[in-house]
Amino acid sequence: MLFNSIDFAIFLPIVFILYWFVFKSLKSQNVLLLIASYVFYAWWDWRFLGLIILSTCIDFCMGLAIEKASLKQHKKYLMLLSVLLNLGILGFFKYYNFFIENFNDAFMLFGKAIDLNYLHIILPIGISFYTFQTMSYSIDIYREKIKPTKDIVAFASFICFFPQLVAGPIERASNFLPQIQKRRIFDYAKATDGLKQILWGLFKKMVIADNCAFFVNAIFEDYSNYSGSTLFFGAFLFSIQIYCDFSGYSDIAIGVSRLFGFNLKKNFAYPYFARNIAEFWRRWHISLTTWFKDYFYIPIGGSRGSKWMQLRNTFAIFMVIGLWHGAHWKFVVYGLINALHFVPYIIRGKNTKYAAVVAENRLFPNRKELFGMFHTFLFLIFARIFFRADSLPHAIGYLKHLFSQSLFQWPQFSSNKQALTLFILILFSFGVEWFGRDKAHALENIFKTSKRTYRVMFYYAIVFLIFYFNGEEQQFIYFQF
Repeated sequence: MLFNSIDFAIFLPIVFILYWFVFKSLKSQNVLLLIASYVFYAWWDWRFLGLIILSTCIDFCMGLAIEKASLKQHKKYLMLLSVLLNLGILGFFKYYNFFIENFNDAFMLFGKAIDLNYLHIILPIGISFYTFQTMSYSIDIYREKIKPTKDIVAFASFICFFPQLVAGPIERASNFLPQIQKRRIFDYAKATDGLKQILWGLFKKMVIADNCAFFVNAIFEDYSNYSGSTLFFGAFLFSIQIYCDFSGYSDIAIGVSRLFGFNLKKNFAYPYFARNIAEFWRRWHISLTTWFKDYFYIPIGGSRGSKWMQLRNTFAIFMVIGLWHGAHWKFVVYGLINALHFVPYIIRGKNTKYAAVVAENRLFPNRKELFGMFHTFLFLIFARIFFRADSLPHAIGYLKHLFSQSLFQWPQFSSNKQALTLFILILFSFGVEWFGRDKAHALENIFKTSKRTYRVMFYYAIVFLIFYFNGEEQQFIYFQF
């Protein structure tokens, strides 16, 4: 079920009331969370519930087996078996047809036709997210960073915790398991803060992302009939859409978790205020980028060694990140474009620059910061064309039409009034995030030094905007990954 649906609006209060007022013991609360999570997942397609239970059982047993193994080599074999089983399941559902298609095409290059059959495979929602959680558990046990749990309910709840089950943040057992294995006490301040984060997440999703989708879908589906300037704004709006859609989901997931006494990893840190591409990737989808850093990038060498080795590792991780998003060459190209943008920073040794918040302790950025943010965002607008396009040829065709003489014409929109309203709402949302850029979420301390009346009025204004300007209900973009 969608966070922005009537179903979830009924589901969440029921689970909340049962959790805090009926099932008060730790064990019963954990059982309730597990059942609620399975119901939440089965709401989409109950047939895939068995798959997530299978992944849970595999890594629960593997974790105990790795711990019990006496020889380091045996531990390694068990860890690799766990990883291969998880990647095998993920690979079959997500990449089988991609590899079959490319295998057939490869034989065609040598003049020999081979026609391996495709399968009609439905991609289980959230499989990329919960698979990475189960794998990291086994790997961390092998690395002796954590001890395996013997509580199957706690472990299963870690894998399928419903707020973050289908689109993250990708949690680590070291963060989540200790929280679920100790008694939670209702914290009014934490719950209130969670509600504020939920409110802002709903605003970004329903008001900004869903309204952007109205224009983005029309422009990308019929790009040859639009001017270059309109195509540019279509790409611009998609960059806004994907951020507000995905970070909106993360805000809601983290906020809902706080209602139940849990703290999830921060997944976005105002990435569009980044001053270069390296800073952007430290602030975008943080749970995924840190996962790849810890379990792929560092093991293959990371930033150690020569500049050549650093460049090789950077291209490798971005190719993998691209493929993680889907079994299409357009995602590989998207990853490679981002890697290429890293090259000058790695050569000059400035890929770790900008660790602090932009314009720290200042109201406005300086000229250098402003130029850096503009340059980074402009690059992302064009790179995201490959992400949004239906295929690689579609992306290339879109770019060809964009870079034409019509790029300097006045853009065309199906509704200029609706477009103008949307741009005003986008400016408002980024203004709110700018003033909260040093906080965990945009509404954390909004109007904190003002009278309570002003804060309440602001929250009601956000609610009004959600109900008045909400766009046509759209599925979250990252559900497809």
